[in-house]
Amino acid sequence: MNKGRVFADLCSAELIEHALVGAEGRLADTGALVAFTGKRTGRSPSDRFIVKDSTTSNTVDWGSVNLEFDKSRFDNLWKRVDECIHGGDRFISHLHVGQNSDHYLPISITTQTAWHALFARNMFIRSAEFNPRALPCWEILHASGYECDPKRDGVNSDSALLIDFESRRVLIAGLQYAGEIKKAMFSVQNYILPENDVMPMHCAANVGEAGDTALFFGLSGTGKTTLSADPDRYLIGDDEHGWTDGCVFNLEGGCYAKTINLSKTNEPVIWNAIRFGSILENVVISDQLRVADYDDTSVTENGRCSYPLEHVKKRKVENQAGEPRNIIFLTCDVTGVLPPVSILTKEGAAFHFLSGYTARVGSTEVGAAAGIHPTFSTCFGAPFMPRPAKVYAELLMDKIQKFQSRVYLVNTGWTGGSGGADGSGSRFPIPITRSIITAITKGLLEDCETEHLSLFNLDIPLYVEGVDKRYLNPRKNWPNQAQYDSQAIALAKLFIENIAKFSPSQDILDAGPRIIHS
Repeated sequence: MNKGRVFADLCSAELIEHALVGAEGRLADTGALVAFTGKRTGRSPSDRFIVKDSTTSNTVDWGSVNLEFDKSRFDNLWKRVDECIHGGDRFISHLHVGQNSDHYLPISITTQTAWHALFARNMFIRSAEFNPRALPCWEILHASGYECDPKRDGVNSDSALLIDFESRRVLIAGLQYAGEIKKAMFSVQNYILPENDVMPMHCAANVGEAGDTALFFGLSGTGKTTLSADPDRYLIGDDEHGWTDGCVFNLEGGCYAKTINLSKTNEPVIWNAIRFGSILENVVISDQLRVADYDDTSVTENGRCSYPLEHVKKRKVENQAGEPRNIIFLTCDVTGVLPPVSILTKEGAAFHFLSGYTARVGSTEVGAAAGIHPTFSTCFGAPFMPRPAKVYAELLMDKIQKFQSRVYLVNTGWTGGSGGADGSGSRFPIPITRSIITAITKGLLEDCETEHLSLFNLDIPLYVEGVDKRYLNPRKNWPNQAQYDSQAIALAKLFIENIAKFSPSQDILDAGPRIIHS
């Protein structure tokens, strides 16, 4: 068998040179590397599997999200992919997942392409000393050019992502979309950390001058990256964190921002981070000047930019901070009936964490229906949660209670009407939402006057600095309030139907929308 060259732990500049020589991409005018991922421009949930063994059989929440896979078939496929990779050039990187001396995972990732190695280098942690505690190392095999045989390999298509917890191996075959790499290891940490009483979170985090940490939970498109990239606060990270006693720490070393409609005015931190060393993924650039067009969604609405945290001027260099004073659940409500900000009780926080309500906007998943649709994603990250939802919910509620964190529900979706092609509403302007976030992080909503939105059982502030009062009570912002009532009742019923599948305690049920009789 012919063996290709091995390139180990190259720096970003070297990886970019290899990517250009190998025609994997080209440079934009900012110096960012532009790459495309073929027919899959998002994650492939139907191609993700977990090996079922004596441990995972009783601890993983098996079903449509966590698909089981046979150990012997995993080993056979790993061997075939490994032989394929060793036939050509390959790039190996040694990195950490988790900026915490007690809860990091050392990884060795091998890729066929330089640009995927650059992505891993951007998104994981480049430690000054690799694996100082000599922990067992996880191995990731990434073969973007490999084609699976469903009949032979036992997978669902020509591509697959498989996690084997027993052997500490992750196999990614035939998937070019780079987000699969980081989400695979997020799934791994989501399984491991709860065993150590650490809460893994699909959230962004930043911290103020006074050391007040804020968390931003939410699915793609709700504004995690945009709102956490606050010029007045220090960024910890934009997507994946762990919460242990005394500390919130980043699982990553970079950011993975959506670029759809990106503007320097509304998102200056992200805009300025797109330079040499970053990656523009599935973003259209002009042929001559190579200027990115972030409004062009002809390739996908899920265009992305990967950049290391070093590209953010105001960041928390330690990549961690104290426990959160404020926790913000971001929801993109396509129906336009939820208020822009609500103050949640502990029980209300449990209800909305289990619900994970939002809308799919420019979905990150292959095969998702086009358009904008309401959805419930448990724990604001169901696709990456191997354990049952109650494990994460109970862990989060315990930590909220111990630290007395304040929790808010912030709607970054529509107001004055519903969204979508037939909707009459409009999406909340980013400056409005930023004003709300500023009021939260400054503590201005901690003892403010509120009114009760009875249908959804939510308390909403009567005044928020910088926000027109008409926005605060959504019903008053609809020109036709009868239409609002109809949409609101329909959404409340969806909440009630969804929460029932968790069989929650009565106090959590009582914190949600009122039972509707019609």
